[in-house]
Amino acid sequence: MTVSAEAVPPTPPPDMYARFAELHRSGCFVMPNPWDAGSLRLLVRLGFPAVATTSSGWAWSRGRPDNALTVEAALAHLREMAAVSPVPVNGDFEGGFAVQPEGVAVNVASAATTGVAGLSIEDSTGDAAKPLFDFALAVERVRAARHALDTTKSRVLLTARSEGFIVGRPELAETLRRLEAYAEAGADCLYAPGIRTRAEIGAVVRAVSPKPVNVLVGGDFTTVADLAVLGVRRISVGGALARAAWTGFLQAAREIAEDGTFARLGGAIPFADVNAMFPRE
Repeated sequence: MTVSAEAVPPTPPPDMYARFAELHRSGCFVMPNPWDAGSLRLLVRLGFPAVATTSSGWAWSRGRPDNALTVEAALAHLREMAAVSPVPVNGDFEGGFAVQPEGVAVNVASAATTGVAGLSIEDSTGDAAKPLFDFALAVERVRAARHALDTTKSRVLLTARSEGFIVGRPELAETLRRLEAYAEAGADCLYAPGIRTRAEIGAVVRAVSPKPVNVLVGGDFTTVADLAVLGVRRISVGGALARAAWTGFLQAAREIAEDGTFARLGGAIPFADVNAMFPRE
């Protein structure tokens, strides 16, 4: 596996890595998902201690479906988000933009230089007939990402995701097997998007303990307090905030297009209030 130890060192100040790692050591924190610089800045103003990019929300903002953009575009997006953020940024790095471990390692090494404090790698293939990478390959991909970060002496926190519950394979036993193996392969945080019940979430937390677990919340099925009781360390919302924004946009636009009326615009946040949320530079 050819990952150069001479790669450009990551750019955020060291305390960004320390701050992000500390958040995972105790308690439970929410890490919402902005899709551009503006949504990131507003979330920071609300007091969230960290944020995470969303591949879906970002892709929609570019007029594309999820998982349809290039690694070069993803790296540029991570650099932009990290550059404007005063809090740690976790990068949604999809499947590492490669199939084989060697390619994952090269791309993760590049992503570690963008300024993000964390990266996540998925085990989904994008193939509906075979939606998850074979177990052995999936583990090697995580191990390759770990090797890339260690070789480049990066302090980026690595999250490994098992996607079974959102790609048509909602099998708890297999999800636990994968997450346990990913933890052994060097993932710092574990994540199974799509788990929802207390039994599922509790089983994941117990399986990989003492390593922290991220839970995806995309709807009204739980609370921060309930997840904290279960031992969850980190909560993200994926593309849900982007979907909420698109919902308001489409409702107002459809009213104009279909009815010729503008009632929904009357409930929008005043221009001055929105404008005041952004700094002059």
